[in-house]
Amino acid sequence: MPSAIVTGATGILGREIVFELGRNPEQWPTVHALSRSKKEDYPSNIIHNHIDLTSSAEEMAKDLKNVKGEYVFFAAYLQKDSEKENREVNGAMLDNFLNALNFTGALSSVKRIILVTGAKQYGVHLGAPKNPMCESDPWLIGSHRPPNFYYRQQDILHNFCARHSISWVVTYPNDVIGFAEGNFMNLGTALGLYAAVTKELGAELVFPGSERFYVGFDSFTCSKLHARFCLWAALEPRAAGQAFNVVNGDVQSWQTLWPKLAHRFGLAVKKDQFAEAPGEEAAVMELAEKPPVADMAAELGLVGSRMVYQGKVEQRVDLMKWSQREDVKKAWEKLAEREGLNKDALSKATWAFLGFVLGRNYDLVVNMSKARKLGWTGYVDSWDALSEVFDDLQDAKVLPKTE
Repeated sequence: MPSAIVTGATGILGREIVFELGRNPEQWPTVHALSRSKKEDYPSNIIHNHIDLTSSAEEMAKDLKNVKGEYVFFAAYLQKDSEKENREVNGAMLDNFLNALNFTGALSSVKRIILVTGAKQYGVHLGAPKNPMCESDPWLIGSHRPPNFYYRQQDILHNFCARHSISWVVTYPNDVIGFAEGNFMNLGTALGLYAAVTKELGAELVFPGSERFYVGFDSFTCSKLHARFCLWAALEPRAAGQAFNVVNGDVQSWQTLWPKLAHRFGLAVKKDQFAEAPGEEAAVMELAEKPPVADMAAELGLVGSRMVYQGKVEQRVDLMKWSQREDVKKAWEKLAEREGLNKDALSKATWAFLGFVLGRNYDLVVNMSKARKLGWTGYVDSWDALSEVFDDLQDAKVLPKTE
């Protein structure tokens, strides 16, 4: 029976991998969940181990001396202030961890390593990608592009596995919908807080992002679906040596999701929310001068096309500033006190992240054909996933109960 090791075990993606493994103790009798923070209330087959992935391989080896597993799921991630730092730190974490497994002798048991990355693979943070995004799309490499830590991690993984005759899999999720206890770095938290405070203020629900993106398209990844995919990819022989997009299977638009969000929180969408030009609360940030799709323009026949444009993050409501408004803070304090909610939630929510996600003025369509052809059939409706996260946030006393 297989055993597993999971890093980043308390993160939004890693946590769900741990719990998915925990659902079947007969198949996965031993699972090592590795994290810096304290363990959760894990199933009986989960063993929590402390680890500092920013330490050296030698130091990590001390924490890993009793840790062995046939399948390694590396879902750890550390956000830094620059892409250069992201590349250095996240690359070093993976490299040192793999070498630590070698130092302890645990590597002799490893059959496959699954590396969790994301759609930054396609430069979605730089501007419009080529749509739909496919795993065969070229990496964005060159002096005109910032460093991408996912590329470094994949190079490290490929080289390490080749040297030690181990198979590997890489996943590319996008715009993750998930929940982790005490972790406010997720889409659902800020989105739910925005709606809940808007209700408390007695206002209509205004989409704070780009009008272009409101009617455009996005592809989301439910963290629970991603976990199921990781287990499938770990055991599927044909998945070896492959990278896979992992999204829910539907292509969504905020023009569909926003009215559902409003209904969930007892609100009405402002019917003419885009009728007026953006006001004083608006903010615009330009992205890379040349969007990712520009690197393929010649091949695609798009040289000189007006469709290859510099991307922008267009916030009709700057969410960072909105969260710091006195009326917003007072409304949240009143709501949190009345409903017994976590009072730190508003200040700790990742407003800049939500502003970026909603403010992009280009489509994000992710192709799932590669995994489908190998037999993956997983599917989740993105609104259902988001609604379930709101339920979790309500149970955790981050959001108020809704009817």
